[in-house]
Amino acid sequence: MRLELRTVVYARTVRISNVPVYECGRCRRSEVFPGVKRDVGRLVARLGARPHPQSIGFDRVHEWAGVLSRTLDKSAPLKPDTVAKAAEERIDELLDLLLVASSVGDERWKTEIRGRLSQLNARYIS
Repeated sequence: MRLELRTVVYARTVRISNVPVYECGRCRRSEVFPGVKRDVGRLVARLGARPHPQSIGFDRVHEWAGVLSRTLDKSAPLKPDTVAKAAEERIDELLDLLLVASSVGDERWKTEIRGRLSQLNARYIS
């Protein structure tokens, strides 16, 4: 199975781009990457049963998808070592931001950064 980013269409009106998806090269079967499946489900649940037409970049709302998207922009196809390095760099960036948020006492910002860091944990990367 090869990991790639795809557009998922929900309720025929919402296009969610850059969703990590596994695809089998032989049978062309595909499935949403298990590490983000729950988060895609939460996004769809927030949209409701009758969402208005829109496009959403999943890489803009999910850190792991963002790392994959930026990595793919730099080097196609996605390679495990390149993705791991990009994830490590993003974690370092977020930790730096967390220090800044802590130094200014911004609890809301700290909570947001912690949420982003949690999206880069092992269940996404493995």
